[in-house]
Amino acid sequence: MIPSDGERLFQRQPTNPIIRAADLPYPANAAFNPGAARVDGETVLLLRVEDLRGISLLQVARSRDGVTDWRFDEQPLLQPLTEHPEEIWGCEDPRLVWMPERDEWSIAYTAYSNRGPLVSLAMTRDFREVRRFGPVMPPEDKDASLFPHRIDGRWAMIHRPSPLRGGAHMWISYSPDLRHWGDHTLLIEAREGAWWDADKIGLGPPPLATPDGWLVMYHGAHPTASGPIYRVGFALLDLERPEVVLRRSDNWVLGPQADYERVGDVNKVVFPNGWVMDDATDTLSLYYGAGDSVVALATARLSEVLDHVRHTPALQHRRNSDSSG
Repeated sequence: MIPSDGERLFQRQPTNPIIRAADLPYPANAAFNPGAARVDGETVLLLRVEDLRGISLLQVARSRDGVTDWRFDEQPLLQPLTEHPEEIWGCEDPRLVWMPERDEWSIAYTAYSNRGPLVSLAMTRDFREVRRFGPVMPPEDKDASLFPHRIDGRWAMIHRPSPLRGGAHMWISYSPDLRHWGDHTLLIEAREGAWWDADKIGLGPPPLATPDGWLVMYHGAHPTASGPIYRVGFALLDLERPEVVLRRSDNWVLGPQADYERVGDVNKVVFPNGWVMDDATDTLSLYYGAGDSVVALATARLSEVLDHVRHTPALQHRRNSDSSG
């Protein structure tokens, strides 16, 4: 059976791209892959900005309507510091999560060390001041986000190690204190063969709690003769046991179709890191990097997204033999 057209779920903002490097208050090559949050009545994006050296920084942008009139802080919120050698080649691809117990936002980002990318954490209350926690996963690891609250007394994090052999898959790990992580469990495997999500996958925006479970959007990098195509699909995790995958897309729901997604520093890339939910209007605003060059926006009705996910294949959970404490 031919799968349904999930691409219709999302409507691209007509004025895309909504942010370009030329909009920044300093020279830069690209602005892309933003984390997203709603703070004090404004949409806050934490952009990955690649400067003219090729080093990535994390820059705050603010807007009342989340679409236009973006204001940029004069200095990046996070940029490589000599006292943090894990960031020597940049800070990349943040995911933002409000943590009510701590009364602050977590920033999970990729710190690019001279031994490869790894997962680092930082905390902020206002996206003006930030506290680094430092590395929490060794290289090679990226595409990470915390869950917003403890689950069975522990914090949880999705991340994507990159093994020397085999595919790159999504894992979930647990921690009592956000610093020491264990119970590493394989969560979602990249498929094999011709699938859109074969060989390499990774988390998109942070997990979103819904009545049906944790809604997860993830990207798949489909290899082709002219390079990979980055598209996204959905999975649904159990609310109480997020290592249990309830459903998973067979088909992708957003892929590079527009010119600004198909042509850029890296062609054929849709790479979302952040979304903002408006419960009053049932609107899910998805902020994503396009072509590794610019920031774009697409919106969907959460009710329609969940209806779509309910019609994706249900998975029968079994304890993963690759998990370790």
